[in-house]
Amino acid sequence: MQAETGPKATRIAMWSGPRTVSTALMRSFENRADTVVVDEPLYGFYLRKRAVDHPGREEIIASMATDWREVLSRLHRPLPPGKSVYYQKHMTHHLLPDVDRAALAGLTHAYLIRDPRRLLASYARVRARPLLADLGLAQQAEIFAAFGGPVIDAADILRDPRAALEALCDALGIGFDRAMLSWPAGPRPTDGVWAPYWYDSVWRSTGFGPYREPAGADLPAELEPLAAQCQPYYAELAAHRLRP
Repeated sequence: MQAETGPKATRIAMWSGPRTVSTALMRSFENRADTVVVDEPLYGFYLRKRAVDHPGREEIIASMATDWREVLSRLHRPLPPGKSVYYQKHMTHHLLPDVDRAALAGLTHAYLIRDPRRLLASYARVRARPLLADLGLAQQAEIFAAFGGPVIDAADILRDPRAALEALCDALGIGFDRAMLSWPAGPRPTDGVWAPYWYDSVWRSTGFGPYREPAGADLPAELEPLAAQCQPYYAELAAHRLRP
């Protein structure tokens, strides 16, 4: 691995499940002048190892490294001149048992959580029959137990983006940048090839959307048992969340 030169980089591994405003948060960090981002680097590895039906499956596998060792090595690569933050958007369900957890040492771990009922109501609009394994909450709790790090709730970001981002940046040891509050609409070269299936609302956005109070009717009745399975993992992490 090539040695780092210049100021030591902050390598943020942000672990979340799907439909947690994770792409908007990646946009927020990418709008900082000191930051580079990577979008779900373990996705290709996950799809190669699991026979799951995801939109654009074969295209995704062909587009990226699928050996977890190569992927994690790249997460420690030297950053371009002038960049000191490497923001890594990770889906926790991509962290399969094959991955040596010790290889995650040296990253600054953080966790983006969302109320399971809201998460499932959104996710079901793209995949109608999700399973607990699709959401990665168990892995998220596992990573937190092993490495710790700040926890931020998507609802808190939407309620008050500036206060939440200031608290998150402080916990990560980086300064808050006002540029994180808005960004230009449209796709990015850093978006994964899966973006056309999932990122429509983010492509149309120029900032975080408004917070809306939860509505129980939003969740299909058949997903209520899965929401109940998710709740203990969410509660475990929510107990440690930043309170802007």
